[in-house]
Formats: sequence, C-alpha cells, structure tokens
Amino acid sequence: MSLTVYGAPLSPFVRKLCLCLIEKELDYELEVVMPFGQPDWFRELNPLGRIPAFRDGDLKLADSSVICQYLEERYPERKPLYGADAQQRAQVRWLEKYADYELAPLCTFTVFRHRVLKTSMGQPCDEDKVQQTLRDKLPGHFDYFEATLGDAPYFLGEQPSMADLALASQLLNMEHGGETLDTAHWPKLAAHYQRIKASASMQQLLPRELRTLEKIGIKR
Repeated sequence: MSLTVYGAPLSPFVRKLCLCLIEKELDYELEVVMPFGQPDWFRELNPLGRIPAFRDGDLKLADSSVICQYLEERYPERKPLYGADAQQRAQVRWLEKYADYELAPLCTFTVFRHRVLKTSMGQPCDEDKVQQTLRDKLPGHFDYFEATLGDAPYFLGEQPSMADLALASQLLNMEHGGETLDTAHWPKLAAHYQRIKASASMQQLLPRELRTLEKIGIKR
C-alpha cells in the first residue's frame, strides 16, 4: 500500500482527507504542496491546480470528496464513513457538500484567509468583511446544522461520518482565525465540534497544524 496526499496542512480539504485516512487506519504520507506556486508536476495530478491531490500506486485522483468516497469503496472492510444504506450515504454526501461549498467560502476563504493568511503575508485584514461574515452570513448555516444534528452526538447517530469530519474541518479553520461557535446560540453544534476536535484522529493532526501556524507567525 502506497497512499500519498499532496497538499498543505492548514487546508480544510486536506485535513478532511487526512481525517478520513486516519479514521480508516490507513497509512499515508503527506507531501506538502501549497495552494499557490505549485511545481509543474502537480498539474499531472490535478490539472485544476487545487489541493488535495492523491496517489494510490498508479492511480491519481483529485478533489477531497472524490478521494474520500474512493477510499470508502476501495477499503470496504475498514470503518465506514458514509453510512450503512442509500439514505444515509445520500445524507452524508449532502452535508459534506454543504460544508465544502457553503461554509468554506466563509470559514476558510474569509475568516481564515483574512485573519491568518493575509496577516502572515503582511497584508491588511479586511476586518469589516470578517465581521459581516460572522454577523450576517454564517449564523443561518449554523442554525441549519444545529437543527439537523438534533440531540444525536453525530449526524448519523452514534458514529461519526464524513459529514462530521467535513464540518469540523471548516470550523477548525474558523477557530484558527480566532473565532469559535457561540455556545449560547448553537449549544449542540458547539458540543459536536468539541467532540470531533477531541477525537484521536483530530488530535493526531492538531500539533502539526499549530506548528505550521507558529511558523507563519500566528499563535493560537
């Protein structure tokens, strides 16, 4: 088995893929490739130039959701992360897509980008845009996840799925950007996030991420 992830530790999509691999107890290597200034050979893995990319022997794949679903099908004997039937699989894919497409532009490409990336590069943070995102754009999404979660510990009940990992991956970038969920407004969602953050798989990744933040001058 020779599984290689290409990407940067602070990318929520790279993080999501690494969490999937860890949860499935699959050994892998992370080869750091930044989302900009990539080497020419990376385009052979992903012609769009986005991270993560992935290699399993001679197989080359791109897009975190595609890769995670490949791993689910490639290793059916490992821990399932997309549910037990068609209904659960559809629900997980929907919530994963929701986190990737709706939360990423806000948690990662606004809060994290302005508070962390721009600051680390000596560029001004557009704090008005960050505050507008926190005040006007994110609450409705958090309301939806809070209601969808209900009283269960995870979206599928007692076991975590890719829906949980995808959501937590975005919320961690928001936390890297200095913001956390309001426990008064979203108590169930906040407890869910802390549950995922405290998991063995996330704790395996956090030290590397905190070291990366320190290297670029961000202390959390």
